[in-house]
Amino acid sequence: ARPRLRVGPAGIAVRNLLGERLIPWDEVVDVSFPKRWARVDIAHYEYVPVLAIQSFDRERAVAAMETVRTLMARYRPDISRS
Repeated sequence: ARPRLRVGPAGIAVRNLLGERLIPWDEVVDVSFPKRWARVDIAHYEYVPVLAIQSFDRERAVAAMETVRTLMARYRPDISRS
């Protein structure tokens, strides 16, 4: 399975190597890019890695994160960044 990230009204769907998980908006704390790949931060300092957005993709990764943050502003403006 190819890694994939989808953002929509129901939440953030992350497909990594071992399966897909839909994270409802009420569980999303933030989407960050701390090191090698992006991640969806959830409650209790846990997270789901997003292998679809990796640092070696450079400009593509930056564009993908901008898109994710734009969609976060639409669906969860209370957690979006300025």
